[in-house]
Amino acid sequence: MWFSSIEWRSPRRRALIAAGVLMVVGVMAITFYEQSGAPAPATPPAPGSARAAPDPDAVDLTDAQLQAIKVAAIDDREFRVEKQTIGNIDFDEDRTVQVFTPYPGRIIEAAKSLGDVVKKGEVLFSIESPDFIAAESNLITAAATLDQTTSALARAKALYAVKGIDQNDYETAVANQQSAEGALRAARNAVAIFGRTADQIDRIVEKRIVDTALLIKSPIAGTITARNAAPGLLEQPGNTPAPYAVSDLSTIWLIANVPEGDSPEFKLGQVVSVSVPAYPGRVFQARVSALGSQVDPSSRRVMVRSEIKDPNHELRSQMYATFVIRTGAPVRAPAIPLDGVVREGDGTMSVWVVGNDHHHFMRRSVKIGLQQEGYDQILEGVKAGETVAVDGAIFLSNILYGGAS
Repeated sequence: MWFSSIEWRSPRRRALIAAGVLMVVGVMAITFYEQSGAPAPATPPAPGSARAAPDPDAVDLTDAQLQAIKVAAIDDREFRVEKQTIGNIDFDEDRTVQVFTPYPGRIIEAAKSLGDVVKKGEVLFSIESPDFIAAESNLITAAATLDQTTSALARAKALYAVKGIDQNDYETAVANQQSAEGALRAARNAVAIFGRTADQIDRIVEKRIVDTALLIKSPIAGTITARNAAPGLLEQPGNTPAPYAVSDLSTIWLIANVPEGDSPEFKLGQVVSVSVPAYPGRVFQARVSALGSQVDPSSRRVMVRSEIKDPNHELRSQMYATFVIRTGAPVRAPAIPLDGVVREGDGTMSVWVVGNDHHHFMRRSVKIGLQQEGYDQILEGVKAGETVAVDGAIFLSNILYGGAS
């Protein structure tokens, strides 16, 4: 042998030789594993790091990572069965009147402005109407004719009493007086049609003065919601737009437009919750009062109308609104906070259920239903009483798929 027995007995020499032998054996073992395809020995995880559990849909957390997770038992909650849609606010057309002039004429004065509150019978505007002037003129003429025939009848009575006239002349005077009385009654009625009271008609007869201003009054109490009147404009009965529109704003219409496919679910009397951008966080309550009888051909939606009391006049016509309409009785079901439900890449939904070991979490697919007030309704997958991660579920999914350690 190339080394002497003295050298072999040296402790240092023996250590060096043993290390070399171990190195050769290690190299040979690695070569064998690589050539044979056998898996290399597992490397133990570093202390304090998360590790995947044997179940491919589970993870185990360290104490430090567990601090980022909030868990809670699943409870049953009540979910409202409702549909959401959009629409707008409008005046109650049953309490809105378009005020036209009953006779043609030129506007003399527009007495009220947009937004003014008026009482029933209050004057809105006045016009100079040829028909009204003619009716007053006929009234004055009829009154004068009656005075003349009444005087003639008195003379005829006196003459007839002394045989100064024959009976035929007397009867003619009586007929003329009675005819004049009838003409005056007709003339008074004609002027009354224009809105004049009996006292006003008496003054016209007494003073023999024609009033050129025909007063147009509000037929209801309410608020001026439209004004198209201006002095000098010639108005014709029924010609749009009307000089004034008056609305009773104590009740407002809520017009929702629901999809055609949802229309069978809506019924009269259903509760409606209304939100408008003008009052963030505010909810107005109403009930369905009418359902449209046809589908809009362009939008494929159906009108659903509700009514709401608005004594403070807070809502305005044509305000954009969001409507939530209750279409059925509430249901109770397991509920999980929104942060506890994870949407997977394939579109499925999942939650993380806590195992017997509080560090162990198992991913479970679920089917969700309604979403209200920060909770998802769970239809399938978990049940009430099970403990799940209600905050930090995304963190768990990242660990499972290698996105966190």
